[in-house]
Amino acid sequence: MIRGYAWNGPCDEAINLYYQMQNEGTQPDGYTYPFVLKACAGLSALQAGKEIHYQIIRSGLECDVFVGTALIDMYNKCESIEDARQVFDKISERNVVSWNAMIAGYAQNGHPKETLELVRQMQVEGIKPDSVTFVSVLPICARLDILKHGKEIHSYIVRNELDSYVNVGTSLIDIYAKCGSIDYARQLFEKMSKRDVVSWNAMIAGYVQNGHANEALELFHRMQLLPQVTLNAVTLLSVLPACGHLAALEEGKWIHDYVVRNGFEVDVPMGTALIDMYAKCGSIEIARQLFDGMSKRDLIAWNAIIGGYGMHGHGSEALELFSQMQQTGMKPDHITFIGILTACSHSGLVHEGRQCFDCMSREYCITPRLEHYACMVNLFGRAGCLDEAEVLINNMPLEPDAGVWGTLLGACRVHCNIELAERAAEHLFQLEPKKAGNYVLLSNTYAAAGRWDGVAKVRAMIKDMGLTKSPGCSWIELENRVHSFLVGDKSHPQSEEIYAMWECLLEQMKKAGYVADRSFVLHDVEDDDKEFIIGTHSEKLAIAFGLLRTSPATRIQITKNLRVCGDCHSAIKFLWLGLLIDRGRSTDLDGVVDVSEPQAGPIFKINQF
Repeated sequence: MIRGYAWNGPCDEAINLYYQMQNEGTQPDGYTYPFVLKACAGLSALQAGKEIHYQIIRSGLECDVFVGTALIDMYNKCESIEDARQVFDKISERNVVSWNAMIAGYAQNGHPKETLELVRQMQVEGIKPDSVTFVSVLPICARLDILKHGKEIHSYIVRNELDSYVNVGTSLIDIYAKCGSIDYARQLFEKMSKRDVVSWNAMIAGYVQNGHANEALELFHRMQLLPQVTLNAVTLLSVLPACGHLAALEEGKWIHDYVVRNGFEVDVPMGTALIDMYAKCGSIEIARQLFDGMSKRDLIAWNAIIGGYGMHGHGSEALELFSQMQQTGMKPDHITFIGILTACSHSGLVHEGRQCFDCMSREYCITPRLEHYACMVNLFGRAGCLDEAEVLINNMPLEPDAGVWGTLLGACRVHCNIELAERAAEHLFQLEPKKAGNYVLLSNTYAAAGRWDGVAKVRAMIKDMGLTKSPGCSWIELENRVHSFLVGDKSHPQSEEIYAMWECLLEQMKKAGYVADRSFVLHDVEDDDKEFIIGTHSEKLAIAFGLLRTSPATRIQITKNLRVCGDCHSAIKFLWLGLLIDRGRSTDLDGVVDVSEPQAGPIFKINQF
């Protein structure tokens, strides 16, 4: 009975039966103790476990390998690692199970060095590690980002034919993914003869962590086709960030519906993941509804909704939520302030941003990090206070990093401040000499000011150094498929129809008063060529495709990996003004076009009439 309760629950009944057994005159033996200790471990009942340990000492069974191993496991799960080690050291003849229990305890309680040292010591004493050993050790290598050790362990696993174990294969996928070798992780995944839901989850999470959202969703779709693999909460928590990254709203809604239909608990982690997904997909209203409906909220949930409002430039709402959070007694952390400062910068709330920055250290003893200084530089830069931004950088107690100088350079591009841009670029080139985007940003600043000599000089530097820059890309989700576009892109199967649609839209926009702002063309070419170039920006092609493939009253949502240029921002408003006039609707644009610029790239929410 004690064993049954210990394995299947409720665990407290196992402990009650243990004491009842003794009250009735029956003494526990070496078979009883491991089961009751397992029950203590399941309840994290440290005090009860210690009482039973005392009885074990009196019975003379503390050095028994099976009882000792159960004690080690109990102490580990009760986070009393020192007590576990004392028991381990007293076991006279340790087997691989007792070694694994102690190794797992160190690994699970955040002692990576002790974990690796114990594995070494284990082999010195002639005990051969097994699959369970490596399931504990490999995550340590992943957390420490020491791929070299991980590869050495991988070689040992292959030599000893342990790679056929599903849990070992999954752990190898996890370490390679977390150390950035995502392609090799995929190779291991495909070579696995058997995969369980944990294997699929590890590969999907690996793709998300390495910024491969498309691949994560493709694998998720493939996983759903397998009847022997059932999605669990970890699967959904792993794939939701991919939906947010791609602004794949329909996919995210399907997952939300799946959660509800299949009875998954919308607890704090799941609720927070859904809030984050909806916010990044542009549906901040749904994100707020989910937040308001949560019975319990932790700091991560508050940060998600505050960051969501900040992402969409709703500074007042973000500040109001921050005030509510303070009233609940929840203390903010550094991530909270990143969200608040981002909200202020995107809303032009310079005074409020200063206040929040000051209260970090004054009220909450949070030392501002480089990310917070970058937010403040962005706040001043967007407001045109470039001198104040430079003063802040020069007086920072930390050495400014590329993020800080890059933010200042971006502001110089907007406000055509060449002198300050050159100073910022000088620092940026020293910090990141091989990053093409930095040189392109300076080149664009010269172009915006008509300094074509400067443009030619910087582009020559880029060519001489052999640098390449990732192009701007916009994507749109239709019918659960993501379509991506580059500037001047003609690779899409419906390319001719897309360009024809854009010509029709351009005609309507011009009727509404639109004139292309050629200053955003960063090439020294004729005016007609400039108008053509600016008319084929990726977001415009994505909009044309969206209108081509959807019916009226369908919302079109587009995500871009870079900031939207001023002409595209203006064109979208004129576009909808033209459509509204053409369809005989009101020309009031309030609430019709919502263009925001989150950290991961702008999201356009366009309600089509």
